[in-house]
Amino acid sequence: MYYTKVNQDNCIACGLCQIISPELFDYTSEGIAFTKMDANAGTAPVTAEQFDAFLHAYRKCPTGAILRSNRPFPSAE
Repeated sequence: MYYTKVNQDNCIACGLCQIISPELFDYTSEGIAFTKMDANAGTAPVTAEQFDAFLHAYRKCPTGAILRSNRPFPSAE
């Protein structure tokens, strides 16, 4: 099981992740990517149905802004 979120400081708003995996990724009004399923918290697991598209987006991100973990990311607070 994987968890994902976007390091928004590294995102260059190229659009690739949303093109590859629109069910997982979207953009803020400034064009910065975020994960849709948990508002970029990294606490909701990537489903089996989403996994292939997630992995493709993760590998294609030109700045490595898409993060992955085998456990939920810690809270930002």
